[in-house]
Amino acid sequence: MYDMGTRKQALALVAQGRSLNSVSKEVGVSRAAIREWQTRIEPAPWIQGGRATPCVRCAPTPSPPAEAAAYSYLLGLYLGDGCISAGVRSGYFLRIACANVYPGLIQACADAVATLNPSGKVYRVQAVGCVSVVGYSQHWPCLFPQHGPGKKHDRKITLAPWQREIVDAHPWEFVRGLIHSDGCRITNWTTRLVGGERKRYEYPRYFFTNKSDCIRELYTDTLDRLGVTWTHCTRHGNPYNISVARKPDVALMDAHIGPKY
Repeated sequence: MYDMGTRKQALALVAQGRSLNSVSKEVGVSRAAIREWQTRIEPAPWIQGGRATPCVRCAPTPSPPAEAAAYSYLLGLYLGDGCISAGVRSGYFLRIACANVYPGLIQACADAVATLNPSGKVYRVQAVGCVSVVGYSQHWPCLFPQHGPGKKHDRKITLAPWQREIVDAHPWEFVRGLIHSDGCRITNWTTRLVGGERKRYEYPRYFFTNKSDCIRELYTDTLDRLGVTWTHCTRHGNPYNISVARKPDVALMDAHIGPKY
C-alpha cells in the first residue's frame, strides 16, 4: 500500500494537468493505482478492515522474510528472469520466466514464489517454449526493492542491507537462483597432443550471462565469498559472460547447484 502523502502528491500533480504517464514515472506509482485514487483516495474498506495480507516489510518495525533460504533463491531468479508489473487494486504481478525443458526448475520456482507470496498463492502461465510462474500481491515491491521502470541493465541494481544479510547467510541459494535463471552447466571440449597423438578432451564449466554490470557483480562477489574462481569470457567485446571452469570450482558448484533439471 502507498501512504496518504504519496496518494495526495500524485493526485495534486494530475490536477495540474499532468498526464498519468508522467506522474506515474515521477512518483513511482502505477497509472492503474492513480486512476483508482481519482475515484477513492482512502484505502479500500477490505484493507481498512484488517483483512489485507500482512507484509513483514510494511510492519511498523520492518523485518526480513523468515523464509530466508527461499528468498535468497527467489531473489536470484528475479534478478535474472523476473519482472514485477502493476495489476489491479494497487497490486503487482511477479513473473519468473522458466524454459519448458526444465520442469524441476519450474516447480522449484513455484515453491519459492508460493513460500514468499504473503497470500501463499502461485500459478503458471504457459507460453511458447516457456512457463511464467506468477504470484499476485500488493507487496512484491516491498520484498524486491530493485523493482523500477525500465530494463534492469539500464539502471543501477543494488541490494538493500537486509537483502545483503540474507544473501550472506544463504549464498549458495542466491547463486543457484542466478544460474537457474541466466546460467547453465555445459560440457566444453578441446584437443591436445598425448604421446604424439591428438585426442579430444572434454571438461564441464558453468556460465552466467547477464547484460547488467550490477547483477554480474553481485554474482561474482558472491562467488568470491564462496571461494569459487571465475573469469570473464568476453563475446564480441562484451563482458556479459562469467565462466567457472577450474576442476575444483566446478566440483564445488556441482555439489551445491548442478545442471538445470
